[in-house]
Amino acid sequence: MRVADPGARRPEPAEPSVALVAEDPDGTIVGILDIGGEGALATIDTVAVHPDHQGRRIATTLPETAVPLLAGTGATELDAWTREDPAANAWYRRVGFVELTCYLHIFVGEGDDPTGFITPDGLGRPVLAFLHAPIEREEEMRARFRRVHVCRRYVQPLGG
Repeated sequence: MRVADPGARRPEPAEPSVALVAEDPDGTIVGILDIGGEGALATIDTVAVHPDHQGRRIATTLPETAVPLLAGTGATELDAWTREDPAANAWYRRVGFVELTCYLHIFVGEGDDPTGFITPDGLGRPVLAFLHAPIEREEEMRARFRRVHVCRRYVQPLGG
């Protein structure tokens, strides 16, 4: 496996960032990583490995390769957000991230109770909604809505 910058294949970002791909010897892309930066915070926007290539440390090698590339950007912390995928949550913990906070993502759609939602005059009831709620309301939200997910923020210090 080779880790490389996709280079000219993507537009130049406005903020400091790192984009890497993992390639098999035949050039097939088997993993990707995108990290965006803003001030002292760098965020893993995407880390993914093709299912046929999982278990080969690709997901771990990509950030290990990327972190030194963040030197000089002012980033002191790397974070990532994920939901209820057990493998993703276990991976973040295994590679040294700590869960800092969590809250709920709620998707309201057909079949969910729209009671309490208001719209501006002249508009009908909401058809779809994406909401955030504190984790303390999880039981209440799961009783009312079909699509409720716990969203977790993982954090790892950089450079020390």
